[in-house]
Amino acid sequence: MTISVLLADDQAMVRAGLRVILEDQPDIEVVAEAADGDEAVALARRLRPDVCLVDIQMPRLDGIEVTRALAGPAVPAPLRVVVVTTFDLDEYVYGALRGGAVGFVLKDAGPALLVEAVRAATAGDALISPSITLRLLRHLTAAGAPAPRRPEQPLSEREIEVVRAIARGRTNQEIAAELFISLSTVKGHVSGIQAKLAVRNRVGIASWAWESGLTSI
Repeated sequence: MTISVLLADDQAMVRAGLRVILEDQPDIEVVAEAADGDEAVALARRLRPDVCLVDIQMPRLDGIEVTRALAGPAVPAPLRVVVVTTFDLDEYVYGALRGGAVGFVLKDAGPALLVEAVRAATAGDALISPSITLRLLRHLTAAGAPAPRRPEQPLSEREIEVVRAIARGRTNQEIAAELFISLSTVKGHVSGIQAKLAVRNRVGIASWAWESGLTSI
């Protein structure tokens, strides 16, 4: 199966570089490019690509606004958005996370991580650059995270273990190996956790874990 990708970045050279990296993979095709947020939203809604790779800083609509428009809580059929950021823009990451992003990749993270983030998003996993995770946790600790939302139903001890693993950026396969359970069992736990927390994806689970103090720096 070919993964269709929309690139949204206001710098033509950046888009060209990302296109070369992604289309070097036999299973990824860049189907459209957008130079600003408005164009990104319009193209994404019309083409409905498998993954939208969105820069955090763009004219007209920034990456957070684009993420909310394409994947936010009010969107009936959300798209998968992976946000691209730089070290000095970490204050925006939490807003994009709450807006529905399923991944965060630093622009200088390297081609392999970018490709992995696109594939993870397609598979329903969330990939967050480790350095972004650490910086985000520090930012939230310093600024004070909002009060955690109360789950619809209490989480079991095993579900809490899965939540902590997700917050550390572990994939389903890694969680299965760490907890000595099957991949299908992990997927079942993730679905149950999403329902109890009323979140749409793994990033929402990670957000709740950070708000609830279930992770440590």
